[in-house]
Amino acid sequence: MRRSGAASIRTTIGQHTFRATGITAYLKNGGTLENAAMIANHASARATQLYDRRSDEVSLDEVKRILTSPLLRCYK
Repeated sequence: MRRSGAASIRTTIGQHTFRATGITAYLKNGGTLENAAMIANHASARATQLYDRRSDEVSLDEVKRILTSPLLRCYK
């Protein structure tokens, strides 16, 4: 809830949604499932597949809100 509010997203979003967004973005940009599993600290790529949301449609506005979130500024 805190993260979604900071990103000006009105829908309640949990940590797994943010994690899935990161994994999906990595995979959409050419990353491999095996590397995504290592990044997510999963023991196997099967666990990482649960977070893969490449088939979901996300609007550009949603992505921009997340990318401009004050929470992400600390990672730059």
